Amino acid sequence: MVEHRRAAAGLLAVAVLALTGCGGSADGSGVVSGVTVSDPDGMNGAVLTEPYRWPAATLVDSHGDDLDIRAGLRTPLTLVFFGYSRCPDICQAVMADLASAVARLDEAQASKVAVWFVTTDPARDDPAALRAYLDRFNPDFEGLTGSLDDIKAVADAVHVTVEQGPRLPSGGYEITHGTPVLGVTPNGEVPIVWTQGTSAAKIAADIHTILTDGIPTDGESGS
Repeated sequence: MVEHRRAAAGLLAVAVLALTGCGGSADGSGVVSGVTVSDPDGMNGAVLTEPYRWPAATLVDSHGDDLDIRAGLRTPLTLVFFGYSRCPDICQAVMADLASAVARLDEAQASKVAVWFVTTDPARDDPAALRAYLDRFNPDFEGLTGSLDDIKAVADAVHVTVEQGPRLPSGGYEITHGTPVLGVTPNGEVPIVWTQGTSAAKIAADIHTILTDGIPTDGESGS
């Protein structure tokens, strides 16, 4: 287990966003997990001292419509995860945790949170595939696809790795991608990230704090 403290928040952000999953060996040894954050702000996610900037770009949503991903930030908080529908393990676990986290909120707060799943495998994740996948978790979740170059550019802007891995004997291929959940605000800032493996209860607690009191600053304690 690794602990990161506020003094190293900038380095933490880079380390967290560089984590990769859904690739590696079949026994799961390529999966990074068990990373926790311990900060005096009372948050379970890592509050970034220098927020990342969500880029301006156009992707395609799960209904086949173009979406300006900056103008589309219409809720007080948008949770973004990069993954793909054929991911055998981590993506399903993270999306289930996000669905559970949103379900833990009261109706008023849940209406202020959007969840976006940006595919890292656009060759296979067309809008219909994304819609079918996300409906298993929450029909309000939105999926985004587009060209691989456009998706990589968006991911690079927030320091999330996206790479197509080697071909498998079955003829398919692995996708290696970063596993953080990004918290994005309407002004395009990414002030907080959660590492893969953060429980639904902890994410829900942080969302409640953010919607009630905002992102804590140094020396503040979350509610």
